[in-house]
Amino acid sequence: MNRKEASVADSVAPNLWTNSERRRAVARGRKLEYITIGYNSLEGLIAVVAGFIAGSIALVGFGFDSLIEVTSGAALLWRLHADVDECRRERVEAIALRIVGLCFLVLAVYVSYDSLSSLLHREPPDPSLAGIILAVLSLIVMPLLVRAKRKVATVLGSAAMSADAKQTELCTYLSAILLGGLLLNALFGWWWADPIAALVMVPIIAKEGIEAVRGETCCD
Repeated sequence: MNRKEASVADSVAPNLWTNSERRRAVARGRKLEYITIGYNSLEGLIAVVAGFIAGSIALVGFGFDSLIEVTSGAALLWRLHADVDECRRERVEAIALRIVGLCFLVLAVYVSYDSLSSLLHREPPDPSLAGIILAVLSLIVMPLLVRAKRKVATVLGSAAMSADAKQTELCTYLSAILLGGLLLNALFGWWWADPIAALVMVPIIAKEGIEAVRGETCCD
C-alpha cells in the first residue's frame, strides 16, 4: 500500500466501526469518565489539603489540576451523552475544549504567582508523605486511563475524547514533576525545589490551555 492509499484508509477507518461497537465504546467511555471524576475528586481533595498543611505550592497546584480533570471528565460525559446527535456533539466538544482551556490558563497564573512569591519570601514547605504517596499512585493510575481513553477515542473518532486523554497524560507528567520536587525537599531539604517544580508545570499547563481555547486540539 502506497502513502496515498494509506492516508485514505486512515481517514475512512473511524467510519468502519459498527453501531453496536460504537455503543459499546460510548458505554466504556462513560465508565472511564466516571472513574476519572471519582479518582481526581479524591486526588484533588487530598492534594489541596496536604499542600496547605505542608505549605507546598506544587502540591496545591497539582490538586487544582485534579479539579480541572474533573471538569474535563464532566464535559466528556456531556459529550458522550450527545453522541447520537452529530451536530450537538460537535458543539459540545468545542464548548468543552474552551472551558477546560480557560481553567488551565487560570491554573497557570495561580501556580506562577504562588511559586514566585514563595521563592522571593523563601518560604520552605514541610515534607509531605501524603503528597509523595499520592504522586506515586497517580503515576500508576493515569497511564492506564490514557491508554483506555485513546482506544475509545479511536472508535468514536472523537477529538474531544482524544484531547481528554492528552489532558490525563499531562496529569502523569505533572505527577512526575511533583514527586521529584517533594522528594528533593524531603530527602535533602531543598525547599526551593518545590516552587521550581511548580514553575516547571506552568509552560505545560499554559500550552494546553492556549491550544484548547483556540480550538486547535479539536482539529488534531
